[in-house]
Amino acid sequence: MCDEHTAADNDRFLASVHPSRRQFGTMAGIAGLMAMMPVPANAAAIKGRDVAIKTPDGTCDAYFVAPATGKAPGVLIWPDIMGLRPAFRQMADRLAQSGYSVLVVNQFYRSTATPFIKPGESFDQPDVRARIMPYTQALSPDGTVRDATAFTAWLDAQGEVDTKRGLATTGYCMGGPMVFRTAASNAARVKAGATFHGGGLVGDKLDSPNQLIPLMKASYLIAIAANDDAKAPGDKDVLKAAFAAAKLPAEIEVYEGTMHGWCPPDSRVYNAAMAEKAWARMLALFKTAL
Repeated sequence: MCDEHTAADNDRFLASVHPSRRQFGTMAGIAGLMAMMPVPANAAAIKGRDVAIKTPDGTCDAYFVAPATGKAPGVLIWPDIMGLRPAFRQMADRLAQSGYSVLVVNQFYRSTATPFIKPGESFDQPDVRARIMPYTQALSPDGTVRDATAFTAWLDAQGEVDTKRGLATTGYCMGGPMVFRTAASNAARVKAGATFHGGGLVGDKLDSPNQLIPLMKASYLIAIAANDDAKAPGDKDVLKAAFAAAKLPAEIEVYEGTMHGWCPPDSRVYNAAMAEKAWARMLALFKTAL
């Protein structure tokens, strides 16, 4: 999970890498630059729109994008702690170009509408952290389950979603536990889940994400940042054992050389090569599971 230690880790990492990487990290923090993600081969034409989704707790602002024609499997994306922003719209568009109907949500809708991050701002900045952290206090495991049920129902009501095929859900950073809660509470629909540098996946409470694995009926990709694994090296083994016990396919891998937050293209520690590897593994999962 992102915190002040993440910011310090990122600063140390950027100070140690090749100057061009360090320059990109600095520029990303100052100017809000975003790397361009590759366009898929034979990319589908897509249509996107901003949407408002009623939940038991209010109205969530979100972005929905799908192939311009036909129906496609639905995907629910839970963003990282910086929320729904251009980088996640870009990722949603790219996934839609590969043939999926994609909903990316503002998980902080109880506290604020998007955008709440200005160009050039980063969670690494203390004043930005001070603004965002109170938003997290309005979240709860039960609230996430309510949201997940509302969002999956909303997806299934869209004409662009092929309800004969399973849904997928993905999450980044704090979105990782939300993937587990979505899959456990909507097991009849969710057939694939993927987390990228997910935080807080393992715990000993009854509702800790790893404790929910027996309730799931899906296949998984768990992509772990190298520095996260260094802090909690036993977590991957707990997850592997739990998925094996539940007889659920799960690809669990530490992505060498990566820092927490390496996947979104606007991250200071964006690692293009490893982000592309993780993206390819996600598409492979969706191809077989949905």
